[in-house]
Amino acid sequence: MDGRPVLVSTQYEDATADLVIAELNRRRVPVLRFDPGRDFPGPAVLAARVGPGGWSGTLAVGERSVPLDSVRALYHRRPNAYSPYDGSQAAGYAAQENRRGLGGVLGALSGCLYLSHPQAIARAEYKPAQLAAAHRVGFVVPATLITNDPYEAKVFAAQQPTLYKPLHAAAYDVDGEPAGIWASSVGPGELDETVNRCAHLFQALVPKTCDVRAVVVGGRVFCARISAPPGVVDWRAEYRKLRYEAVECPDEVRDGLLAFLASFGLGFGAFDFAVTADGTWWFLECNPNGQWAWLEAAVGLPVTKAVADLLQNGELARD
Repeated sequence: MDGRPVLVSTQYEDATADLVIAELNRRRVPVLRFDPGRDFPGPAVLAARVGPGGWSGTLAVGERSVPLDSVRALYHRRPNAYSPYDGSQAAGYAAQENRRGLGGVLGALSGCLYLSHPQAIARAEYKPAQLAAAHRVGFVVPATLITNDPYEAKVFAAQQPTLYKPLHAAAYDVDGEPAGIWASSVGPGELDETVNRCAHLFQALVPKTCDVRAVVVGGRVFCARISAPPGVVDWRAEYRKLRYEAVECPDEVRDGLLAFLASFGLGFGAFDFAVTADGTWWFLECNPNGQWAWLEAAVGLPVTKAVADLLQNGELARD
């Protein structure tokens, strides 16, 4: 049995990572789970030295320790950000040192498979870069405007049915309760001078018949059709009313998915498409660390197995 460990970097409340860790445990693959933003400094202790072969030494979390030069894979899921423990200048300085120290070592391990590399994930999270890459690989992309100019926004919205969508899915509270900012239809009469307060993404509304989430793990693609009630623009706003069905991915879309991930150096991506009545798949976005566990439960997509295959072997077991 190969005793090299898999590092899982994520928050401790991450049901998606739980599935993968359980599968790796079933296969008797050693796993060290930790959350850099919470565990370091604290229960996590780093002692790393660099030499001709790269970084060696240890990362210990509590009573468990792994040798850095034997890590077979880093599963970078959704760790908390390195943040100051208080508002002082010293704490802010320490948080940045932690990110560049521990984060830098974890991003420079020799012989380690990254799913995916933290820096690649960070690059791919920018929607302007995603949309440009989608055009390059041949996806059909809705007309898009990013602006803080109210006039330009009004002109764009007057030209076709338009929706507004956030450029980043940041946390947002309404009356003290966490809330999501979903994509929503917007008309020119709703756009005023407040548009100038920040960048806004406006996009032509695709007359879709359904949505598809395509989950790519290494070279394997899993797709599920998502059907929402009529008139729903963003299916995430109506989780309890959705219907799901596993579907095949068209060859040309699959080729585009793999080319898209390769352009960012990613090994994983959760893509969202809007599908129109003529069968066209319109690219909307890619989440380089998107969710998939609920689709596995709904339609039996074997994503957990595929992720575990990749982390364990560096390649996918073929069906």
